[in-house]
Amino acid sequence: MTKYKIVNGEKVPVLPAKAKEIVKHKRTGKIYESKEEFDKDVADPKTDTKAEDFRQDLEITVASLTVFGKNDK
Repeated sequence: MTKYKIVNGEKVPVLPAKAKEIVKHKRTGKIYESKEEFDKDVADPKTDTKAEDFRQDLEITVASLTVFGKNDK
């Protein structure tokens, strides 16, 4: 069942979504399990990883929806 919310006086569907945080090394592309794991890599004197190498992406997945719209013609 689709839930709705009133936005600017119009009824709009509220879509279920999932968010996934992706922590990466900018130069190497290595993906870390968490920011803490990245910080450990920075602190490790055996690597050349620096704090500036930090990259964080957010992947959002939204359920599919059939959209019915109005045309201003």
